[in-house]
Amino acid sequence: MCDAMHFAEELTGRYRQDRAALAAAAISDPGHISCVGNDLGYEYVFSRYIEAHGREGDCLLALSTSGTSKNVLVAASAAKSLNLNVIILSGRRNPELEALSDVYIYTPAGSFADRVQELHIKVLHILIELIERHFFPENYQRNA
Repeated sequence: MCDAMHFAEELTGRYRQDRAALAAAAISDPGHISCVGNDLGYEYVFSRYIEAHGREGDCLLALSTSGTSKNVLVAASAAKSLNLNVIILSGRRNPELEALSDVYIYTPAGSFADRVQELHIKVLHILIELIERHFFPENYQRNA
């Protein structure tokens, strides 16, 4: 969740240079998570948020270190049903999750979650830079 919060903060705030804010939110509200977790089950904490806030054309970037997180699978399914774009960043391949994604990035880093997470932060920073380069190319022009 901290990586998701970091990603959203870099888009709404600032990454390398000043620019307009980009809409992004991490599904990290403890009130929402405890309400949905208690009432419906932890596997629905992300999908319920997507059902409430997702709009066609939005993009879900979902992170799963294990590649088997049930709540990420349910979230990806909810996102696809709303015609959201789905990008999955995972530590292992999961054919079921991969089938629900438009882009599936996995970082096979062995048996330990810390190595997967270290690679994920690198991928997240690359994605942020690519987003900025797309929307704010002037921030990446070289001074000749």
